Amino acid sequence: MRLRVEFTTEPFDLDEAPAHAVVAREVVEAAELDAVDVGPFGNTAEGGADAVLGAVDALLRRSLQAGATRISLQVNVVEEGER
Repeated sequence: MRLRVEFTTEPFDLDEAPAHAVVAREVVEAAELDAVDVGPFGNTAEGGADAVLGAVDALLRRSLQAGATRISLQVNVVEEGER
């Protein structure tokens, strides 16, 4: 099974990336995922279920420890051939 996760961390800071946003980016970039797209207002990552779920666990734990006060995420099953 393939999954796509979309997430944001808060609070926002448009002048400088907050520590929790940097940590979230590091987590998804270090995970064994097939696709990662990081942006200022939303992020996506895609890969096998185990890799995505492991990254989500680390993302939640590490971002909260780094000061996130809210993390919004959505996980979708990706059909083969869909991107």
